[in-house]
Amino acid sequence: MARKRRARKLPVSEQLHRLLGEPCPPPGRPPNHDYATWIVTDDWPDDVPVTEAEIAVFEMWFADLFDELFGPIP
Repeated sequence: MARKRRARKLPVSEQLHRLLGEPCPPPGRPPNHDYATWIVTDDWPDDVPVTEAEIAVFEMWFADLFDELFGPIP
């Protein structure tokens, strides 16, 4: 008795490509990808204030990572 072949399930991106064809370019001017002309500004203060509650959240969620990086608290 012959077995039925299962159709290979395509990834969503391939399904969309087959359904819609080539994507249309977005309207407007194309983006400038010349990174040499980009200007990055930093307007953060030298010392960023952090509350005790924020520290507690980081310690709760990242305690294992902090112990691995810096060692356990004695």
